[in-house]
Amino acid sequence: MRHRVAGKKLNRSVGHRTALRRNLVTELIHHGRIETTEAKARAIRAQAEKLITLAKRGIAMEKSDPARGVHARRLAAARMNRWAVEPNGTRVDLLKKLFEEIAPRYADRPGGYTRIYKLGPRHGDAAPMVLLELVE
Repeated sequence: MRHRVAGKKLNRSVGHRTALRRNLVTELIHHGRIETTEAKARAIRAQAEKLITLAKRGIAMEKSDPARGVHARRLAAARMNRWAVEPNGTRVDLLKKLFEEIAPRYADRPGGYTRIYKLGPRHGDAAPMVLLELVE
């Protein structure tokens, strides 16, 4: 029985699965949308939404207790890759982007920060492809 077992295994080992999820969530935050398989998108959707909610709460807590805001930032940093590198070599601090651009955009929204569009099968193996994006 699989009662209360969260997440999908995606035919990967524990370390590979953790790295895959972390990389996909990081790329979603960096680019705002990613094209991936339906199974991977559904697997990381909840993780991305929880990260945005954590950032929203962190921003709200910073005003009353700065230490709680720092704690939220550290939790978010532990759950994603903090840096991304642009093609021109510029480093982008994704933690700063999450807390200063993305979370304030959803301040009044109670949830549902991502959207999945079905794109059809991939040519190589006919895997169902989707576009996972952050809602505007």
